Amino acid sequence: MIYDVTDENFEEIVVEKSYQKPVVIDFWAPWCGPCRVLKPLLEKLANEYGFILAKINTDENPHIAQEFGVSGIPDVRIFINGKEVDRFVGALPEPKIREIISKYVKSEADQLLQQAKMEFMAGNIGKAEEIYEKLLSEYPENKKITLEAAQFYIKQGRLDRAEELLSSIKEYHKEYFSKAQALKELIQFKKWCEELQIENELDRLLKEGSCYALNENYREALEKFLKIVQLDKKYRDEAGRKSMVAVFNLLGEGNPLTKEFRKKLAMWLY
Repeated sequence: MIYDVTDENFEEIVVEKSYQKPVVIDFWAPWCGPCRVLKPLLEKLANEYGFILAKINTDENPHIAQEFGVSGIPDVRIFINGKEVDRFVGALPEPKIREIISKYVKSEADQLLQQAKMEFMAGNIGKAEEIYEKLLSEYPENKKITLEAAQFYIKQGRLDRAEELLSSIKEYHKEYFSKAQALKELIQFKKWCEELQIENELDRLLKEGSCYALNENYREALEKFLKIVQLDKKYRDEAGRKSMVAVFNLLGEGNPLTKEFRKKLAMWLY
């Protein structure tokens, strides 16, 4: 549900309703460019996650903005049980906003994704595939679902289906594109893991590292790929370095493993 909140109805909409479900407050103003970018995204997420979106025009309601110490907009606060539990300022990328909101409320899509993973782990592959296909049909614009479904199909060896999904993520989907490219590398890992004929130590390291990456044992994978760089940087067109970069993209720049192994890789390259 989406409300325009004022001084008069703030207590009723934000405070009281936050005891029923999370309330996301969007402090905005008509002249604010980033606010216009954020508005449709928050409205879409409110419908998807089921939280209450309370929109407060700071020009018309300066007292509330002052009370909350709003100094720059858009300024977004999350209220639960009458208290502020989180906030962010600025028009953040959609994946980051989803990450913040998901700490407090799970969308139906997130719940189904979790169910699909549990079915996969239990060996119920057909049921997992059914859920992924349902999600892809119902949320075609949700690129997080596209990525997770592609990863599932890679593990199943359905590489054509995985490549089809990954090709739907274009460069202008900038928050998802790098991971899509990394998952294309995961397709290569699948081939190396299952098909590479071992003729020397470097082949063994590449095959083992690829199998580790495929099973999301990323530290072990990075250690194998780094060993390849240490032994022969040029092996298979820099397969060691490129494989490490692919894992970094899968993990994301903020992951501790990415930071740790980027430093180690740099030591051996430069």
